[in-house]
Amino acid sequence: MPCRRNPTWLMPPSSRFTGTAKAQRGTQSQAIGRSKGGMTTKILVLTDALGNLVRFELLPGNRGVAPLIEGIEFGALLGDKAFDAHWIVEDLDRRGAKVVISQHPGRAQKLKIDAEMYKWRHLIENFFCKLKEFKRIAIRACKTDQSFTEMIYLAAAVINSR
Repeated sequence: MPCRRNPTWLMPPSSRFTGTAKAQRGTQSQAIGRSKGGMTTKILVLTDALGNLVRFELLPGNRGVAPLIEGIEFGALLGDKAFDAHWIVEDLDRRGAKVVISQHPGRAQKLKIDAEMYKWRHLIENFFCKLKEFKRIAIRACKTDQSFTEMIYLAAAVINSR
């Protein structure tokens, strides 16, 4: 028998939910965004010269590059085309760091990169291959970004212990 004091079945659907229930719905705490491949999460990783995890950040798939290098001293930044932005190159020049970033084909001012140093970018790719060996990370089995972050930390600890 329905409750006579608060008959929710008589209310319109928009007024059945409280404000807190609506605030918890959606993808705001999941780091998921729509890109060409569908709903995805971008993992930006900063590794040391040996390919060990230093710092990472989760972004929705439709977002650009986050300021991942703030507060860290380094001599060179090896990156792919996602890091080929004027503000990143200017920041690296101010710091005196070497820019070793693959460039977009349509870049007006081509930068000279050290080809021998660029070969070491495989360490980052190797880290991602090792990270994707963990099924929960490869298929994004965690719902929230906090639990996904914890899984990446756990996987990185296992990778470093090998």
